[in-house]
Amino acid sequence: MKRLLVITLFVLFTSNYLFSQENKEVRIPLIGETAPSFTAESTNGKITFPDDYYGKWKILFSHPAAFTPVCSSELIELAAMQKDFDKLDTKVIVVSTDGLNSHIAWKKSMESIRYNDKETVKMTFPLISDNNLEVSKKYGMIHSYSSTTRDIRGVFIIDPNDKIRAIFFYPMSVGRNMDEIKRTIMALQMADGKNVLTPANWLPGKDVLIPAPKTEADADKLASKKDPDLSELAWYMWLKKIK
Repeated sequence: MKRLLVITLFVLFTSNYLFSQENKEVRIPLIGETAPSFTAESTNGKITFPDDYYGKWKILFSHPAAFTPVCSSELIELAAMQKDFDKLDTKVIVVSTDGLNSHIAWKKSMESIRYNDKETVKMTFPLISDNNLEVSKKYGMIHSYSSTTRDIRGVFIIDPNDKIRAIFFYPMSVGRNMDEIKRTIMALQMADGKNVLTPANWLPGKDVLIPAPKTEADADKLASKKDPDLSELAWYMWLKKIK
């Protein structure tokens, strides 16, 4: 009996050690890096990412498993905002670690749920099967020394040139805010298109910031232009109205 216990503990220790060693080198790709590529099956057919979406903004939205309550609420809300993201020329791609059959059944179930007293919605975005964890590892979502998939709750915002521009991670107990993800897309598009910065709590239609002058002398030159769309808060901090 003691020998069996020792063997069992050794197997468990070895398995966890090997899993941890395997995932030691897994890292989250950083802002500014090219989004890691992969090919996988999805509820919309085979996906080659990011090539299939080149020239588009992209949201890669990951989940630890199908039929989880928090994740289900998120995807229903995400589906309700599909037209909003279409207007922003943004494609949504969902990753979960279960098999394709589970995703098909999960999608069908979510499309029958009336959440927050809203009408049911069809999900046009793909749910990618990542049961071999290839995608999760490439995006650093299997965290070091973790032997579960509970940490696979990331959001990666990727620009039309396939560069990662924003990253969010959430615990399993906290639902993601779809409006914040949409706001971030809009802020990035505003910053890129107008060469401006967006301040804390910025919303579309609100004033933005311009890049800080390098010196107080540069700020004085800026003030001398008397641009009615600019207002000085400090020599290094200028608001700009967007018409």
